[in-house]
Amino acid sequence: MGDTQILYIIFAVTTLVLVLWIVRLEVRIRKLMLGKNGRSLEDTVIFIKNEVELLGKARKEIEQALSYLHARIKKTVSRVETMRFNPFRGDGSGGNQSFVMALSDEEGTGVVLSGLYAREKMSVYAKPLKNFASEIELMDEEKEVLQKIKK
Repeated sequence: MGDTQILYIIFAVTTLVLVLWIVRLEVRIRKLMLGKNGRSLEDTVIFIKNEVELLGKARKEIEQALSYLHARIKKTVSRVETMRFNPFRGDGSGGNQSFVMALSDEEGTGVVLSGLYAREKMSVYAKPLKNFASEIELMDEEKEVLQKIKK
């Protein structure tokens, strides 16, 4: 056997392998396109790509809305504490009709409301809060309620 015959055999075997490989690829492509044509498959891929882009935009909008809502929620009244007490402990007048109420957001901005009850009158005081503190001097009961809303 000469060199040319060996080359012809190698060429024939290589050609046969390539033909079998092409046939196999054709079968796989037909299975992929089963009942569809190439154009509809391309349209489907383009449609999916567009939908993914729309989902990305919607996700960004949702993240922005959540960020906005989170900022707003931090500013709402979320901490409330009330305590009733008797400011006239010794003489028995007033009972436990007086109260202190603290209302604040997460950052400690809000108000402390105090209602002092006596038989003759009822007085209500409001003291503003910033960072869980007030520039106006607080009664012991107001300080106690303020400590509770800090937690």
